[in-house]
Amino acid sequence: MKQKKSDALVREPVSERQRIAEVFKKAIRNEFSFLKQTSDMRDLYVKGLRIDDGKGYLLPLCLLHTSDSELIKTLARWRDDNAFCYPTQFKVTVEGTSSWLKGRLLDVEDRILFLVVDPMGKPIGHMGFASCINDEMEMEADNIVRGEKDGNPGIMSAGMNTLLRWAHEQFGPSVISLRVMDDNKHAINFYRELGFVRDRLIPLRKTGKGDITTYSPLDAGDKHPPDKNFLRMIYSPPEVYDGKSMILTAGPAISAREASYAADAAYYGWNTQWSKYLTAFEKSFASYIGVKYAMATSSCTGALHIALAALGIGPGDEVIVPDLTWVATANAVLYVGATPVFADIQPDTWCMDPESVQKLINRKTRAIIPVHLYGHPADMDEILALARKHGLKVVEDAAPAIGAEYKGRKTGTFGDMAAFSFQGAKLLVTGEGGMLVCDDEKIFKQAYKLWDQGRVPGSFWIDSNGVKYKMSNIQAAIGLGQLERVEQMIEAKRRIFSWYEEGLSGTNGLRLNHEADWARSIYWMTSIELDNSLPLTRDALREQLKKLNVDTRSVFPSISQYPHWPARQPPKPVAESIGNRAMNLPSGICLTRDKVMYICKCIRELLDNA
Repeated sequence: MKQKKSDALVREPVSERQRIAEVFKKAIRNEFSFLKQTSDMRDLYVKGLRIDDGKGYLLPLCLLHTSDSELIKTLARWRDDNAFCYPTQFKVTVEGTSSWLKGRLLDVEDRILFLVVDPMGKPIGHMGFASCINDEMEMEADNIVRGEKDGNPGIMSAGMNTLLRWAHEQFGPSVISLRVMDDNKHAINFYRELGFVRDRLIPLRKTGKGDITTYSPLDAGDKHPPDKNFLRMIYSPPEVYDGKSMILTAGPAISAREASYAADAAYYGWNTQWSKYLTAFEKSFASYIGVKYAMATSSCTGALHIALAALGIGPGDEVIVPDLTWVATANAVLYVGATPVFADIQPDTWCMDPESVQKLINRKTRAIIPVHLYGHPADMDEILALARKHGLKVVEDAAPAIGAEYKGRKTGTFGDMAAFSFQGAKLLVTGEGGMLVCDDEKIFKQAYKLWDQGRVPGSFWIDSNGVKYKMSNIQAAIGLGQLERVEQMIEAKRRIFSWYEEGLSGTNGLRLNHEADWARSIYWMTSIELDNSLPLTRDALREQLKKLNVDTRSVFPSISQYPHWPARQPPKPVAESIGNRAMNLPSGICLTRDKVMYICKCIRELLDNA
């Protein structure tokens, strides 16, 4: 348990808008660069986007292509054929196209271009984005060209739909726009069918010399009629969700990064490279959280078990846990032979109530396990004060709260040890998996020995009991890719919560699980609490929503009610009340706004008509 943390780990205050914009810009830089640095054909297809309906692939133009002379000739031909579409109209050469590929595309951090290929790998055209690094979080669709006119009907439309969905899922832009010459009626109709709508005209003046024709935006004071116009269009498709497919409660976001790392681990992550991704994942995770040590495990449950054992907690000891949590929190206490004792929760945060903890402490109490439930931090100052006063250990169950912050510090940096989960429904996933973190070298070495079956380091000699809770290198590869995008995913979760906040505004008898003013929740799950006065119970509402293809789940019940605990304890009143009346709404990272608005509409109508 740490009483003080370096000021270097406390973020300088920034506005929420600034913070979101910085995450967006960093994501663009990192992901575009990652895709454009590809130099291996197999990796290229792993990183590619599969076009809807199996029509082909979008393959990022990358370093690999700079030495593909035939492709460069093809790109030069396409550029020449479509010169009329561009504001700069110039003589196209193969040499110039090669220079453009490197200097104007690969070396420009806010641009990316995908090659459209058919199912057999034949290039058909290209499409991408430009001018994407800005505080307005706008992405401009760019260089949308069909080079080969024959065959493959619908491939460009399907490719654009795939590209637009990828952009929204990966980056969450505020706007996707494009510019097209206003006399290019065919292109304008194509974009309209995709969901782009007219925004405004951008007047252009002819400024080129010699055999190069260039059109530039007019100065504000220019009184003469323009020579040409750009039409700016905005992507604004109609809300398309039709209610016919199930909206699931959870779901991850998997990118080319995770796929590429996992493929590399599958092919090469053995023998001398057996721990390549494990080591990188552990080091990166420790750095992200702000701790010295991190150890990958097969589950958060296993990490909690190791933590309690490493802290010397065992038979005859009591460990205080919240009465509203997943059963694993208290089961880990049983695994070391100790007894879980259940504390009530705060009605606003749904996390452990320090006042309830205070009443439960006795001579048998050895530790407290606060849970940062559904991505919201527990009140750590009060919990740490109690632990210091009574000489207790603190193990944070941060399973659902990777990246959540308590007064500017990340969860997992307060207790003697902390455990995180990468189970498939969590923010950051490896299928199954967990991470144990701490700052104390002695405790970490004891935990590591337990994790390694009680082995004497460097030998096969076992001198104490241990456990087998290890993560595989392939899982760690996926985890590393996820971790490198974790801030993007947190912003996606918070964006989903804001949509629910908008869609459910003014609904009587319903409360969203808002973050406290001292916390920054990751909103792993957006949850609602129903008032007892409503004519529809929580379970009845869930049943009706399921009929409308909206999957939900009840929050955890007060777990003290389970029959397998060694000491029977009555359920705590707040935990029991919230456990009976609250529910998790669909919160998967790739959830779209139209689906959230459909869910909100269903909830409002069901409550109004009950």
